[in-house]
Amino acid sequence: MEKKFVIVDNGHGVETKGKCSPDGRHREYQWCRKAARRLVEELKCKGIDAALLVPEEADVPLRERCRRASVLSEGRRAVLVSVHNNAAGDGSCWKKARGWSVFVAPNASESSRRLAALLFRRARSAGILGNRATPPCGYWTANLAICRDTPCPAVLTENMFQDNRADVDFLASEEGLSTIVNLHVEAVKEYFEV
Repeated sequence: MEKKFVIVDNGHGVETKGKCSPDGRHREYQWCRKAARRLVEELKCKGIDAALLVPEEADVPLRERCRRASVLSEGRRAVLVSVHNNAAGDGSCWKKARGWSVFVAPNASESSRRLAALLFRRARSAGILGNRATPPCGYWTANLAICRDTPCPAVLTENMFQDNRADVDFLASEEGLSTIVNLHVEAVKEYFEV
């Protein structure tokens, strides 16, 4: 049996323009790296091997991230989870959209779609879906390179809105971080159990 392995892609790097709350207290790259490191640790505690795709602080081009994912997934029963924060605007003012969502690529495998559905169910149980309509399947489809060009099942999660005050407060809290990391861990565990 191939070894279970999770590749955790931690979103954008420090150089990515914007990607912060209107008041500057939340930075996507910082939060995503903290969440990704915690996710890797928690998965390992549950007996699932995991690694960061981008351990450096700098931006790493999508082509390189996809290449790394290809190398890391070779010979393993691997999945990739890309961790991000969402935004409804350009970061210049607070917006009303809030909540959690998950995406797959248009060419997503059935395994990618199954992982996305499991993540959605965990987020719904945690009560963090927010105020937007969700497709009946529970996940969105978008032409995202990290999902489209990765050779293993891949999903991208948008963990709350960085331009919504209530979401930023939630992201800044230990409860918020724990809730989001836990839903990822439990969905991945369930995915590998089937």
